[in-house]
Amino acid sequence: MSNQTLPWWKTAIGYQIYPRSFYDSNGDGIGDINGIIEKLPYLHDLGVTLVWICPFFASPMDDFGYDVKDYYQVDPSYGTLDDIQNLIAKAHELGIRIIIDLVLNHTSDEHKWFIEARKNRYSKYHQYYIWKEGRQATNGTILPPTNWQGYFGDSAWQYDEVAKLYYLKIFSKKMPDLNWDYEPMRLDMYQVARFWLDLGIDGFRLDAIAHLAKEKPPTDSSYQVNALGTVLDPSKFSSLPRLFDYLHGFKKEVLDHYPEVVTIGEVGGNVSPLQSLRYSGTTQGPLNMVFNFDTCWENGAFGSEDKSDLEIRTNVIQLKQNFEKWYQGTAGQAWPPLYWLNHDHPRVVSQYGSIRYRKASAKMLATTLLFMYGTPFLYNGEEIGMSNVDYTKLTQFKDVSALQYARQASERLDEQTILRFLRRTSRVNARTPFQWSDELYAGFSTKEPMFAVHKNYKDINVESQLKDPDSILNYYKKAIQVRKTSHIQKAVLEGPLTFLAPLNPDVFSYIHQGETPLLVISNFRDYTVEFPLQYIIKEVVLHNYPSIEKQGLSIILRPFESYVLEVEML
Repeated sequence: MSNQTLPWWKTAIGYQIYPRSFYDSNGDGIGDINGIIEKLPYLHDLGVTLVWICPFFASPMDDFGYDVKDYYQVDPSYGTLDDIQNLIAKAHELGIRIIIDLVLNHTSDEHKWFIEARKNRYSKYHQYYIWKEGRQATNGTILPPTNWQGYFGDSAWQYDEVAKLYYLKIFSKKMPDLNWDYEPMRLDMYQVARFWLDLGIDGFRLDAIAHLAKEKPPTDSSYQVNALGTVLDPSKFSSLPRLFDYLHGFKKEVLDHYPEVVTIGEVGGNVSPLQSLRYSGTTQGPLNMVFNFDTCWENGAFGSEDKSDLEIRTNVIQLKQNFEKWYQGTAGQAWPPLYWLNHDHPRVVSQYGSIRYRKASAKMLATTLLFMYGTPFLYNGEEIGMSNVDYTKLTQFKDVSALQYARQASERLDEQTILRFLRRTSRVNARTPFQWSDELYAGFSTKEPMFAVHKNYKDINVESQLKDPDSILNYYKKAIQVRKTSHIQKAVLEGPLTFLAPLNPDVFSYIHQGETPLLVISNFRDYTVEFPLQYIIKEVVLHNYPSIEKQGLSIILRPFESYVLEVEML
């Protein structure tokens, strides 16, 4: 298939925006839609052609927009519907498509559906959610219906004093899960999706899409419970068979009527490549792509409470194996999105790169990602090397998930250990204000924002990097421009991909074989390594160091050195 016949989203360069912390246009300390509009020329200059915007719906902001109060309104802190229409129009003028987060798994407990549901067991809205009676313990206390744990560390059930019942909520207690078995609720959600598509958006990232179907009836997990008597068992509410009936219905009733749109489902880390084909396989999948998290935590940070920062180290072998596993399991059958992080993950320079070698490692990570098979997605701030927070107080982690963890962990860990772990793993790392300049609050706003700006903003910001020809930002621009070059794009998207030296613990390397064999070599270490070169270098397409060091039939890779090479076999 030639590039000319590929759907637009297969050749796109994606970019995710967390609107609350991207750019504040009106000086209230909160990023907004007009702030995104003001920065569209910046995104266009970067080379972005697809922007995914996290939720901006009316919300109490318990989970910063993923708790939706009204799907048809923009939260006043972000702007208005007119602003959204203006954003879409101006983005399209620049050749940038806009997709938005659509939250189908749950609403806010302040949504009108839930307000009606809790006060009247006999209303249709009561059936929009999942309710159960509690269980009575031997001592007479009332317990949740099952031992399920939610993703925020507490019970997946919350008792409601008004309804006198428990409702299911696998995330925050202010985010009750919807009952997708109930057709009237599904029809209302179809209407929500059509509303935004008719407004002109180009598709959806479907939040928490793997969880729409739950075990019926809900029963206790047989896994070992924790001290709270709960256990996180995704098999109770992830990728269950009924889910695919819901998704095919969504496609038939909504998506098939908008053939140019793209859909990307968030399926988390509990789906294999083979299972993912049920979501996005070209012959059977109702969606176009799926985000999994298999390549996001390969440095031991997840679950690393007992480790020092010096013990956190990228498992290059496992990282390569994960990318290869997804390529081998889906190539030709599904289309992959490529990414290092999103709004729920640590900053990639802190995760897989190096603060000491910020410039070299950020460029290396850009090279490694941008030239793999699939559609790349950058997360805002990645292109200037933004890093994890430098917070010194737990109160600075103003996030429902982080604070829930801190409360529970305080019973067994000291505050410094909790702080170290949150600085390493918290999703707050990805949500600090975007660093535009060395002005107060990093040029993000004229008012102090909710999340404190990283203290390194004086040195790490867009304004200074635009002036530096050797900056991370200018390297990203160059790399994206190279990726878009016709013969390079063809090699990346059509040439068979082979991962090289799978057991090399330091170097991540792969080759696209085809009309233009394209070799990528990346050193993931802060020390020099030697890598055997089995090809003749025809052209250095991209390189993050000013010179090449060779030794016989090997190439010498300095700390975080990376190449894209046109080659031929020896």
